[in-house]
Amino acid sequence: MGVRIGVVIFPGTNCEHDAILAVERLGASADLVWHGDTSVAGYDALILPGGFAHGDYLRPGAIARFSPVMDAVGRFAADGGPVVGICNGFQVLCEAGLLPGALQKNRGLRFVCATVVIRVETGDCVLTAGVPVGTELRIPINHFEGNYTCDADTLAELRAEDRVVVRYVDNPNGSVDDIAGVCNQARNVVGLMPHPERASDPLLGSVDGTVLLSALLTSAASPVGATPA
Repeated sequence: MGVRIGVVIFPGTNCEHDAILAVERLGASADLVWHGDTSVAGYDALILPGGFAHGDYLRPGAIARFSPVMDAVGRFAADGGPVVGICNGFQVLCEAGLLPGALQKNRGLRFVCATVVIRVETGDCVLTAGVPVGTELRIPINHFEGNYTCDADTLAELRAEDRVVVRYVDNPNGSVDDIAGVCNQARNVVGLMPHPERASDPLLGSVDGTVLLSALLTSAASPVGATPA
């Protein structure tokens, strides 16, 4: 039986079908999971895709964190299930306390839509398993509040524990330490601002995103812990 991915959506999510198409092209099956659902049983991994959850009112992800599905996402993560938040999904995971730090407005208060180069900093998490450290990938970004920030103690912890997953080669938004993505201590929850699903077909200008998504599917095929109900 193949890998089954749950793509969690909130009112305002707009990248869910991109994510589904990208993982299906790599051989997985995928379903939409509504924010009002209370279970994610039966999935091997979860993706929280990009968009504007609840219109980004208050702060991006600040309302989405209270959606019923987030309790199920938290249980899934606690049981070792792979969870990846992309762009707005990263913001939601930070607001929910599943990842450290926060995303603030970009340096210069500019919306940034561009293809950037990111560098893989660890090959030891669900999104980079087996990917050589130092691998550079061309992947699009599309955000106004993608400037990753955290306090000095958290940054020191992320560095010491090898939890910076990817860094920008040429920082486009002011993120501290050029951080483009981080993981939790268990290394099964990852958030990143770049959109790997938008670099999954030659027509999109890059297929580098498939490097990360393929690693996710490999991780999902060998889950850690039990599947939550």
